[in-house]
Amino acid sequence: MRNNLGRVILIILIFLNLNLAASTYKWSVQADKTEAMTNEAIYLKYICEYSDAAGLYVIEFNPVVDNNQYRVEIFSETEKIEDGKKINTFEFVAFVKHSGEQKFIFDTTMKKTNKDSIENTVLGRDNADYEEFSERFIRQDAVVVNVKQSSTSLVGEFVLNVKKDKEKLKAYEPYHLEINIEGSGNFKALKSIVFEIEGVKIFSQKVIQNIKLTKNGYKGSWSQKFAFVSEKDFKIPEVKIEYFDLKEQRVKEMLVNASMVEVTKAYKKEELLDFQEKGFEFSFDFIYYILTFIAGFLFAKINFKRVRKSNSVDATFQVKIEKAKSLDELMVILALTDARKYEGFIEEVASKEISSLKEAKRLLNKLNGM
Repeated sequence: MRNNLGRVILIILIFLNLNLAASTYKWSVQADKTEAMTNEAIYLKYICEYSDAAGLYVIEFNPVVDNNQYRVEIFSETEKIEDGKKINTFEFVAFVKHSGEQKFIFDTTMKKTNKDSIENTVLGRDNADYEEFSERFIRQDAVVVNVKQSSTSLVGEFVLNVKKDKEKLKAYEPYHLEINIEGSGNFKALKSIVFEIEGVKIFSQKVIQNIKLTKNGYKGSWSQKFAFVSEKDFKIPEVKIEYFDLKEQRVKEMLVNASMVEVTKAYKKEELLDFQEKGFEFSFDFIYYILTFIAGFLFAKINFKRVRKSNSVDATFQVKIEKAKSLDELMVILALTDARKYEGFIEEVASKEISSLKEAKRLLNKLNGM
């Protein structure tokens, strides 16, 4: 009897503390613009202000979506008590895909804990007939934005930085190129760059994006690195990336200028014999090794992102090995991948201890546990 009386008193205190009858709330909505370009970030803010601490209320509000008209992403969700009153804030960033008048009309569910739920929780009743919440659906006020069509899918404010090697090198030395874009906008519209140059082996690093969502869209950087290997002169074509500059309200372009790379031939064995006749003690094997070491050293300078070590060889690397059509091509691949790891193997090829491409591939598979 005393236990029941104590629980009843507890229920009364809970109801008095939560002030069930007095809780009211008011929604408001804000947008940072009424006009925008397609793919431009639109900031939306929804606020629910209560008359008290509103301990019985829970809000379900999740308009995050990616449909044919627009994409909505959550920016933040907060809840705080200010002067004894609860305030819930929901912030989103929207990107509209097509021009025209766009209306954002979202539904919210207000869930309120029922009196029966509290009584059964405190008294420990096992009654499956009662409902824990009463629900009320609220349609938020419409946010109307007039959207204009941009001629490019990339929209924002960007800065291009390009790093290049000197445009004179020896045969089979790698030529490095790094493209880096910084700024704010819809970075996800940036696609990886693909080069196709006849007679040139191209090694491309995967795109690295270091971005975070802000009220103005994504902010951060995008980068991609390349290494070009050839035995003769080659040209890297220019790259144009168009975008709509929100600050200047016009289409601009980021331009990576074309590069003419001059390649000098590697030493031939016959030429080295001439040097020996004149008193120079050069070795073809030694020169070959030095060139290979330089290739690996220069490749390491560009500071490519290290791949997590594993017990088996990377699948992409294995494919490159299988597709190699000559020992020279195979040596370039090994030098660019890890010159130190394969130093001994390269020396064996240079000294003719390994003279068969098939045998070299077999030994490499064995070395890498394949």
